[in-house]
Amino acid sequence: MTIQTRNVDYQHEDTVLEGFLAWDDAFHEPRPGVLIAHAFRGREAFECDKAVALAELGYVGFAMDLYGKGVQAETNEQAFALMQPFTDDRPHLQNRLRAVVQSVQTIAEIDAGRLAAIGFCFGGLCVLDLARIGAPLQGVASFHGILAAPGNTGGNQIDARVLVEHGWDDPMVAPDQVLTFAEEMNKAGADWQLHTHSQAMHSFTNPDANDADFGTVYNAHADRRSWQSLELFLAELFE
Repeated sequence: MTIQTRNVDYQHEDTVLEGFLAWDDAFHEPRPGVLIAHAFRGREAFECDKAVALAELGYVGFAMDLYGKGVQAETNEQAFALMQPFTDDRPHLQNRLRAVVQSVQTIAEIDAGRLAAIGFCFGGLCVLDLARIGAPLQGVASFHGILAAPGNTGGNQIDARVLVEHGWDDPMVAPDQVLTFAEEMNKAGADWQLHTHSQAMHSFTNPDANDADFGTVYNAHADRRSWQSLELFLAELFE
């Protein structure tokens, strides 16, 4: 078994984007693909490491890029400036996400009919929107993601299975937003589950998160438990 990786260029409108692909070369047939949507700073080593971890589980991991090839924020201020156009215009974000899925479906190592997506923080919002718009995915998993509905998907049925891993002390997603999200999922007829982790704030899966004033703090227990939950979720999706 050897984990192979390569960068994959794709395009949406006039923007060239660069994803990161990881797969186990022990498999000679296409494998289920798991897309990884990045946090607000852009695709970083964190998301690429998740792609490798998924490849080690027998999937093909694809860390997507939503901002543009080589575009990453170095500060929170820069990150907000990159993210804001997408959170302000969710249909535009959804169109970019569709372009990602369409590009992934052409990758030889990936079984185009067996896809899932996971996302962290802003990326959690992204994968939930993929479910809301009916993208061809078996399931999506959000880790400390923003749960607010986009406003243009009301009345849509959600066919993809949904997993949400949420930190109860996340200052960016208050308890009433969690309840509103649950109501949204029920109205959409979704097969959904939500795991709430005590003493966990935003970014609880990221070992580099250590800013309590900003609300981003790593929690090793929640990180481990949420990843174990993902493993079970993916195994069920692709059994």
